[in-house]
Amino acid sequence: MAQFLALGECMVELSGAGEGLFRRGFAGDTFNTAWYARRLLPADWSVGYATCVGKDAISDEMLAFMEGEGVDTAPVRRLDDATVGLYMISLNAAGERSFSYWRGQSAAKRMAEDLKWLDSALKGRDMIHFSAITLAILPPKSREFFCGALARARSKGAIVSFDTNLRPALWESVEAMKAGLMMGARTADIVLPSFDEEETLFGDTSPAQTLERYRGQGADMVAVKQGGGDLVLWQKDSGDLVVPARPVETVVDSTAAGDSFAAGLLAGLAMGQSLRDAAEQAMGLASRVIQSRGALVPEAAIPA
Repeated sequence: MAQFLALGECMVELSGAGEGLFRRGFAGDTFNTAWYARRLLPADWSVGYATCVGKDAISDEMLAFMEGEGVDTAPVRRLDDATVGLYMISLNAAGERSFSYWRGQSAAKRMAEDLKWLDSALKGRDMIHFSAITLAILPPKSREFFCGALARARSKGAIVSFDTNLRPALWESVEAMKAGLMMGARTADIVLPSFDEEETLFGDTSPAQTLERYRGQGADMVAVKQGGGDLVLWQKDSGDLVVPARPVETVVDSTAAGDSFAAGLLAGLAMGQSLRDAAEQAMGLASRVIQSRGALVPEAAIPA
């Protein structure tokens, strides 16, 4: 059985339910990708999630939720003296979101403390996905250990994907954030940046400039997202490709747009689709996700 694994932090999510009420869920960028990948990949692929959680009731409920959604929790490490983080989504009139976080007690920040566990979680995986948020929550030295483990898995045949998802507040400095992105990119075969973030952080003037940066770090494929704009891709074997944007009438909530895009692209490539077909699937899924509230949308909203 082929194996897809995402690593990172899953959190308690509070999203608006109307009339001042909030709906509780469980989400986090790389977990969202795993959740969508499970719905896209065939039964002969297992989809797992590697993180650290506590041994308290809310950690139990999170793992039960993951298992109920078809995500394998065998790689999860449990800690006696920690729990899981929490975040709340706030939306403006245009559907753009902002986040408030409570993650000081999060066990996921200790993912690189036990390298034997980490190597074991990565062993035998065909495709591995992580993000800049995964790196940002780790202590600086732990980022090096974490990327070292990914590099070992890559050397043994795993395809590694890296989403450059930026959360500046999580990094100790702008320079640390830039260095972390480059470290993550050097570890990956596939890099998934967003042009607006690259424009802000590096001063890029075009998606081509973003492509060139990550291609220079050794990636075999780069997909530059532009929100509602065209998708600009480069693949080592096939060169450049531009996939036109999909128009969306009303954006309800942009949460998990990039996470679902990653799932659509990676699942398509894992199933042997062409780069264009995988990109079309990714854009189609993301366009549906942003028309529903919350990170994990009703399954009826996911295209076949």
